[in-house]
Amino acid sequence: MSLSHILTLVANRDATTLTDAHVSAARDMVKGGPPSILSPGEAVDIPCPAPGPGMPTLDTIRAVFGPRHIDTLLTRSRGRRKGLLIADMDSTIVANETLDDLAAHAGIGERIAAITRRSMNGEIDFATALRERVGLLAGLPASLLETAWKDVRLNEGARTLVATMRARNARTALVSGGFTFFTGRVAALCGFSEHHANTLDIRDGTLTGTVGEPILGPDAKRAHLHRLAEAGRLKLAATLAVGDGANDLDMLRDAGLGIAFHGKPIVRSAIGNRVDHTTLRTLLFAQGYPVGAFVTGE
Repeated sequence: MSLSHILTLVANRDATTLTDAHVSAARDMVKGGPPSILSPGEAVDIPCPAPGPGMPTLDTIRAVFGPRHIDTLLTRSRGRRKGLLIADMDSTIVANETLDDLAAHAGIGERIAAITRRSMNGEIDFATALRERVGLLAGLPASLLETAWKDVRLNEGARTLVATMRARNARTALVSGGFTFFTGRVAALCGFSEHHANTLDIRDGTLTGTVGEPILGPDAKRAHLHRLAEAGRLKLAATLAVGDGANDLDMLRDAGLGIAFHGKPIVRSAIGNRVDHTTLRTLLFAQGYPVGAFVTGE
C-alpha cells in the first residue's frame, strides 16, 4: 500500500506532551509507516495511505486526539513546502479583532462585537456587516486608532511562520477584511512581503463612518490568492492559506493547503485541516519543517 500522505500530530506544549503511545495509536489507526520526529514531545510526521475505504476520516482521528490537546493534519507527501503564504489578520496572525478593540475604546464595543460575531459565523454578508460597523464609528477621533493599536498582540508563532517561509523563498501576504492602519503595522512586525485590507475614511482627524470602496471581502481574498500564485508562477497546490472566519472560506478552499486556525464553527465544519489546540508553528510542522529549521522570529 502506497504511503502517499502524511499525518502530522502536534501537541499543545502547555497542556500535554506527545508520547510514544500517542504516536503508536495514530500509526495503528492509519496503517502508518515509521514516524519522523519534527519536535521531540511536540510534533511528528507519520507516512500513511491516502484517505479512502478502510481508512479513518480525519474527523475520526481528530475525535481521538483532540481531547488530548493534540492537533492532527493530513497532507500529501509530495509538494508539502509551499511557495506562498496568504494569511488573515484578525484572530489569526493577531489575537485581536481590531475593529472590536477600536469600538471598545469608543464605548460601543458590544454593539460592534455582536455584528462581528454574526459576520464571522456567516450569518450576515461581510460587506454589509462592515459598512454597518464602520457607520457606528462616525464622528469619533481618528486618534482612537493609535489607542487600539496598543492592544494588538501577535499570536504565538506568527513571526516564526513568516520568517521561516520567507527564508525558503516563499512569498507571504497578509490579506484582511480589517483596515490598512493595522495591516501595515502587523505586516512590518511579522515581515510579510505585502498586505491588503480596507481603508477607513478620515476627514480632519475624524472618522467619517465610511470605508473605501470596493470593500475587501471573501471574493477579494480569493482573488489575491489566485493573483499571487499566478505572479509567482505557482500552482494552487503550492499555496498555503490560513484564517478563522466565514470570509476566509473561499480562500481556504482554493489553496493547496487551507488551514482553519481556531476557526469559527462554520469554518471548522467546512475545512478539513484545522488548528484547534496549538499555535501558528503548526503550519510549519504541517509542511514538514522540523523545529531545527525554524527561523525564530519571536
